[in-house]
Order: sequence, then structure tokens, then C-alpha cells
Amino acid sequence: MNDLVEVRPGVYRDSVTLMRVSRALTGQPGVTVAVVAMATELNTALAHDLGFAVPPATPGDLLVAVRASSPAELEDAAAELERQLAARAPASGTRDEAPPRTTRSAARAFEATLALVSVPGEHAFAEALDAVEAGLSVMIFSDNVPVEQEILLKDRARAKGVLVMGPDCGTAVVGGAGLGFANVLRPGPVGVVAASGTGAQQVTSLLDLAGVGVSHVLGVGGRDLSAEVGGRSAVQALRALDEDPATELIVLVSKPPAPEVARAVRDLDLATPVVAALLGPGQDDLTTAAEKVLRALGRDVPEWPSWPAPVTPAARPPAPHGADAAGDGVAARRGPLRGLYAGGTLCAEAALVAGDGEFTDFGDDSYTRGRAHPMIDPALRLEALRGVASGVVLMDVVLGHGADPDPSSWLAPAVREAVARGVDVVVALVGTDGDPQGLRAQAARLNEAGAVVFTSNAAAARHARLLAGG
Repeated sequence: MNDLVEVRPGVYRDSVTLMRVSRALTGQPGVTVAVVAMATELNTALAHDLGFAVPPATPGDLLVAVRASSPAELEDAAAELERQLAARAPASGTRDEAPPRTTRSAARAFEATLALVSVPGEHAFAEALDAVEAGLSVMIFSDNVPVEQEILLKDRARAKGVLVMGPDCGTAVVGGAGLGFANVLRPGPVGVVAASGTGAQQVTSLLDLAGVGVSHVLGVGGRDLSAEVGGRSAVQALRALDEDPATELIVLVSKPPAPEVARAVRDLDLATPVVAALLGPGQDDLTTAAEKVLRALGRDVPEWPSWPAPVTPAARPPAPHGADAAGDGVAARRGPLRGLYAGGTLCAEAALVAGDGEFTDFGDDSYTRGRAHPMIDPALRLEALRGVASGVVLMDVVLGHGADPDPSSWLAPAVREAVARGVDVVVALVGTDGDPQGLRAQAARLNEAGAVVFTSNAAAARHARLLAGG
């Protein structure tokens, strides 16, 4: 085999940069595998599994593992690697003033009121606490933060009169500014408190498609409504939106919460009406919650955009008697259902709606340690999709700033291959017409590849359930 394997001690690049370098190398002629990543345990194990002989390394080292069809193609790939790393290296030079070295000093220099922390989870606590002690609210994008540290941060923030959003807070919109993974949303009267990033994106994207905008979206972290954390940030965020004159209605979004915490949060004495979108057995799905918001505001509920599979009438018999509208006239086919998700709340919602099947949340902490989130890096989901030989695959694709700039470019070819194998592919496409990827252009490409596309994740799950014979 023509392999290049190197460990470069002390060379650091962020995971998104390295993912893009790996993707660029994979596109080189003759390159079959390219792993350019920090040498974490997960990444070195991945390289070992791919057959590379990896020398001893530490997580602070850069791992390079490239395989090509010929020595000449490997040499060209090595040259491209150096060009990519040089192009993405931090700019050098001198400044008249030394840059801030702590969050506190940066806050003083720039008169900030909000800090965003996105560092490896084991280092997030120190940076977030520094921000809180400096009197800043803080959004902690980082995951893999121990729950004990989360509780301490939120208690300290409450004492300082600031808000902690996170850890593992994927999205927020504050004063019109999107943070983390953020859709392009019109301004409007709806405030959102979300112990769920993709759940908030689903609700706000549907509202945007219906012509309704948001005042703020305050993420509080996926564990906030757990029994351990007890809704500490959710309570603060609800009260803050209740006092906001621009907010006429609040939506509370969460993956399945602890029942006692959900009751306590719902029982808060607020002047602003609240619509709860708390997933769980017997509870509303996110689309139903968005429709309740529209009705509460006196707005019409539209037909949510969808793109049915391009099939001829003779290709499939009529739907069985009693099939719901999500079936779109497609006959049920009994087969296994696999959910391959990037969004944790979307995955939980789909599993609840489908009622059966195997669902994997590739955004879970166990998959993101040492690598970019699957909304940025599609590698693990592509591998899983290519491993499905039959049945039905249900996937989410989430658009917006921070997410993959063109997800259909990698997913459409994989969908086409899966459909050719006899696999039905259903996609929940979460986004708005203002998102940079282009909602309808992405939908059209995925649909042309053979996928059925829905803007409602719940409708996508119902359709997948029908196809799988549920």
C-alpha cells in the first residue's frame, strides 16, 4: 500500500479546519483515504481501523494518514497537504498591543456583555467561569463538560445576574445575532427558551416559513431540564423573556425532560403566554407546537413544504387503506428503519413518532469527542448510510450559519447509491429560505437523487414509519 503516516508533535489546528483539509485530500486523484486530525484516542483508533500503522502520539499532536493508489499520487497528495496546512495556518506578524490573554481582559477591552466558549470540554469550565466572574453572560458551545461543573457555573451566574447558555448549547439568537449553528430568521414576537439546539431550529424554521419571526432564542443546554440541573438556566431565560417588551409569546423547547422539572418550569408565574414543546410519550411533536404558536398569534397554519419521491404511478401500488397524509400515496413496504441523525432532539422526536427502528444520534458526546459535529463533518453518517443494504433510512439535514455550506454535495451521491440498492431514503430538511445553503435548492438536489424531503421532522418520521410497514 502507498501510505503516508506522520505524527507532528505540538502542531494544532481546529477540528473544522482539519476536516476540510481531509476532505480536500480525499478529492485528490488516486487518494482513497485521508485522515488529518488531532491525535486523540478516537482519531488514532480510526486510523488503526483503516489499516494505518500509527506511531505513538498524544492528543496535542497532529496525525496525518493518507493512502493513495500509486507513489506518484501519494507524493502529489503530500504536496497538497502542505499547501492546505500553510494556507490555513494562523497569520503571523506583530501588533502594537498584545492581544488579551483571558476572557476577563478581553471583556474589559471590548466592553462585551456576552462570551461564546468553544474549546475542548475539559477546558470549557475555566473559560466560562472567567466570563461569569467578569459579569458576562456566556454561551458554552463545548460539549463533554461534567454536570457538576455545569451546576456550579449556573449557580454562580444566577448570583451574578447573568445567564449561562449551555454547555452543549448548539444555537442561540440574541438581539438578532445568530450564535453557533444559527438559521437566518426574520425578527418577530416569539421568544424561545430551548434545552435543545436542533429542536429550537426546527420550531423557529417552521415559524419563519409561516412568516413569523423571533425576538431571541436562548439555548440553555441539553441537560438543563434534567433532574440534576433542575432547570436553572431555563427559569432565568423564561423570566428574562417575560420582561422583554418585544416578546409576545414564549416557546419552551426540550428533548424529554425530567417530569418534576418540567412541572416546576411550567408553573412559573409569567405574564407572557408560554407554549410548551417538551418531547415525550403522549406530548406534542415540534411541528404541532409550532402550529399551536401560529394559532395563538392568530396566524394561518400553512402546508409545510415537502418534495415527494419522483416515481411513476406504475412503480408502486396505491397506499394501503387508512394510510395518513404523510404517506403521499406510497405503499407501505415492510423493512427495517434506521435513523441516522445529526441533531439529538430531532433524533429523539423521530424515534417517538416512528415508534420502532434503530436510531443513532451522531451528535452525541460519544461521537464528537476529538472531531467536528456531524452538522459540519458528514464522515460517520456517510459511512453508516453506505452500510445500509435494505429498508428505510431517515436522516436530518440542518441548514444555517455554522453548518455544512453545501450538504447536498456529499449526501445526494450517497442517497443515489442507497436508492439504487433498494433503500428508501427520507430526509428532514431543517432551514429557512434565508439560509446561505438555499433551502429549496438543497431540497431539489436531494429529491432528484431519490430522497423524499420534508421540512417537518415529524412528517418525515411518519412517512418513514409508513414505508417501513409501521
